[in-house]
Amino acid sequence: MNSGQMIFTQVMDVMPLKTFHRCVSRYNGDFSVKQFTCLEQFRVMAFAQLTYRESLRDTVTCLRAQTSKLYRMGIRSKVSKSTLADANEVRDWRIYSDFAHHLIGVARKLYQKDQLAIDIEQTVYALDSTTIDLCLSVFPWAHFRTTKAAVKLHTLIDLKGSIPTFIHISDGKLHDVNILDELPIEAGSIYVMDRGYVDFERLHRITRSMAYFVTRGKSNFRFERIYSNPVDKNTGLICDQTIKLSIPATAKSYPDKLRRVKFRDNETDKVLVFLTNNFELPAKTIADLYKQRWQVELFFKWIKQNLRIKTFYGTSENAVKTQIWIAVSIYLMVAIIKKRLKIDASLYTMLQILSVSVFERTELNQLLAFCDYKSRATENLNS
Repeated sequence: MNSGQMIFTQVMDVMPLKTFHRCVSRYNGDFSVKQFTCLEQFRVMAFAQLTYRESLRDTVTCLRAQTSKLYRMGIRSKVSKSTLADANEVRDWRIYSDFAHHLIGVARKLYQKDQLAIDIEQTVYALDSTTIDLCLSVFPWAHFRTTKAAVKLHTLIDLKGSIPTFIHISDGKLHDVNILDELPIEAGSIYVMDRGYVDFERLHRITRSMAYFVTRGKSNFRFERIYSNPVDKNTGLICDQTIKLSIPATAKSYPDKLRRVKFRDNETDKVLVFLTNNFELPAKTIADLYKQRWQVELFFKWIKQNLRIKTFYGTSENAVKTQIWIAVSIYLMVAIIKKRLKIDASLYTMLQILSVSVFERTELNQLLAFCDYKSRATENLNS
């Protein structure tokens, strides 16, 4: 990194500009635009994310206080609240969605050699969603309940590095199980999800795609036991069974055999029942895989705490999706920096340092390498 550049510029240098411009061209983002291009919009929104700005006015005020530095930050046009608001309202959010998906590919390659907590060869994904509450009178398009609005962030993360590989933004009314229709299935991979995703017809699609799933069994599902495998009850396992669904409707939806693993969690003293189509892994590994699903919960907690997606800068659907996708892009860019510069600090720590250092002129790796602070809450997620 060039020590003559500002920290903000060095972070933005991670952007593959040719790819970004292709995304802009794909949706005519800069059509008839003379000033304040999509790239400048991204950089201004990135500044807001990195420095924890709470509103467009807050963002613009801070940038205007540093007018002499804007050119070197790649912001060549005059920044005003109305210009930024208009850009977020009318420029297609898919520009930033496509760009984020490219960054996902870059980040996954960097983290693919990371080891899971479980010794397993297959790629393991965790699927879940989080709800971001909104005001119904301000966001009427995101209708959720009678007096509430919300958007849902449906996310599939690769448990190696906690990198999101699939994100779908919907209104709050979309049931989680419907997202399985949109999910790209990779043969040989394992998909871990909670019992809100139990729909046997959709789960059978995963089986037909030569992939595996691990989920929780609902209390009311009926089955016939075909065979019981011996288990070591000292590990918390209660039973490991091969079953078939017994209710005609569900048996028609999922005609193949299933594996039922019953497990007592010694930490919580809860008895959990897991369903999977994987008959090869040890029963204890199935239970351990489900426990790893909580990494997606940590991801949601982390991103809500550290990126600006709880307070939105615009009220239209396009503005909200634009802000979310740029927030995800910043998360991925910092994750890429962490790996390329071999930084030991967590992503939380890195963002805290960047938030107060964006205008400094020092080498980025030097700034981050001397950090020895670790956040216990995020250490497992970003170590």
